[in-house]
Amino acid sequence: MKTTLSQFMLRTRIYSGSNSRALVPGLLNGLGAKRVVLFSDRGLEKAGVVEKVADIFKLTGHGSGPELVGTFLDIAQDAESHCINKAVQYTREVGADALLAVGGGSVMDTVKGVKYAMHKGLADIKEAIPGGLLYESFPKAGFIPIPHIAIPTTAGTGSEVSPIAVIFNEDIQMKTNIIHPFINADMAILDPDLTVGLPAAITAFTGFDALTHAIEALVSPTATALTDAQALHAIRLIEKNLPVAVADGGNIEARMNLLHASLMGITAFSFALNAIPVHNLAHAYGALFRIPHGLANAVFLPVVMEYIPQLYLPKVAELAEALRVDVKGDSAEASLAKVVEKIRVMQHKVGLPADFKDYQISEEALKQTIPAVMKDPAAASFPMSKELIAAIGQKVVPIGVK
Repeated sequence: MKTTLSQFMLRTRIYSGSNSRALVPGLLNGLGAKRVVLFSDRGLEKAGVVEKVADIFKLTGHGSGPELVGTFLDIAQDAESHCINKAVQYTREVGADALLAVGGGSVMDTVKGVKYAMHKGLADIKEAIPGGLLYESFPKAGFIPIPHIAIPTTAGTGSEVSPIAVIFNEDIQMKTNIIHPFINADMAILDPDLTVGLPAAITAFTGFDALTHAIEALVSPTATALTDAQALHAIRLIEKNLPVAVADGGNIEARMNLLHASLMGITAFSFALNAIPVHNLAHAYGALFRIPHGLANAVFLPVVMEYIPQLYLPKVAELAEALRVDVKGDSAEASLAKVVEKIRVMQHKVGLPADFKDYQISEEALKQTIPAVMKDPAAASFPMSKELIAAIGQKVVPIGVK
């Protein structure tokens, strides 16, 4: 357990519960918002989620609350830089002074990029992250006075409360990062009703994204008692509720528990941030092959745990307990084997693949993953050898299998 200097912050105020989205206009009013842009995506527009949130503003007309002055829906997977730049331009054109994010991780991170660009007066978000990573800490990084509320529609990234924005740079094919203590939302609305229509497959892999956050936080060399508390309960909630939500998407209790687990998982991850080999690999493969981030994490998680056991062995007893795996009397190595097997059983139970066979990655393309993994910002804290990256790649990309 880390005893040197650490930091931990829960900056975002959190409102949870069915229909809690109804609070949004009043909360924005309290933040001083006058002109609001709602950011989401076309899929959520089609599903009726955008309308459910936008309609709330019809009740706050005649100067009784903030005005919804625009809706920006052209947001692509992985919070692409060009989408952020278009969103910044749109926000300025409509004269907005407040941001409302409704969606999954891509929407949340796009809005964080918009917030940062607006604050810094940027037209191109790539200017802020030329080397792939921008890390700004308090007190140099001050409060960003732009009212910002986030409503997650998936239980995975926890991006609504995370001080990290992951932004895809199309020019260099890399997932870049802005880390800033005030880039996250001022308030988060966890309304399980808005996650009910999420397809089972997306429910499954976003849940595994949250599980990966929690496990990588737990085993981090810089974990603290504060991050462990968040990580361990997130793991417990995911183990109990993810199979339920996948099997019955209308189970509101399971959906609510997963939203809380997602939030706790990313909180632990953000403040224990150090050795994250699963995310390192997932970032690289996601950027190269456009594999959804949660799916990439789900495939890599058990494989990495097998290939880098030294990272997981010190905390394996706590991890086993959180996953309800009986390891009484077992050695640490035997316990880890049981934990990995439990994760694979969960992976299968919720319908997730064990490899990337469906992406038909060629042997030549697989070779490109080695430098991509090594140059990803996550590699700085936990570099992996070419041989290790190649071995893991061969495990998750069965060459010649159609």
